[in-house]
Amino acid sequence: MQGIVFQKLTLGVAGLTALGIGLAITLAPRVFYAGYGIELGADARLLSELRAPGASLASLGVVIFAGALRPDMARVSAALGAIVFLAFSTGRIVSMAVDGWPGGSIVTALVIEVAIGLLCLLALIKQRRLAFPRSAFALSRG
Repeated sequence: MQGIVFQKLTLGVAGLTALGIGLAITLAPRVFYAGYGIELGADARLLSELRAPGASLASLGVVIFAGALRPDMARVSAALGAIVFLAFSTGRIVSMAVDGWPGGSIVTALVIEVAIGLLCLLALIKQRRLAFPRSAFALSRG
């Protein structure tokens, strides 16, 4: 029971985080990025390039969140949450190595992304254990 509660909370937080950030980028990119000290201006090409992945992130957030509500989606949602958040953090780490220090607010985002990604990975591992307990696995092996 404890594993299921952990999984639901993790997927709920991960899904709502991705959905919220994705919607903010899609609907109000200037306001969202101003929070990081980034001024976007009025370049329609740049705004389009930001809104498109923002909408994708929002959509992924819905799928991740669905795993908190529907047990049959929990495994896919946990895997997707781990991929999404760990990919964001990997991109930030690459950027830090190539481009330099991005500032405190970006590093805070990195820490949050790593934490949520690892929690989703842990939820995926726990979900696998719930679906395939060791005793059942040992019995099937013979």
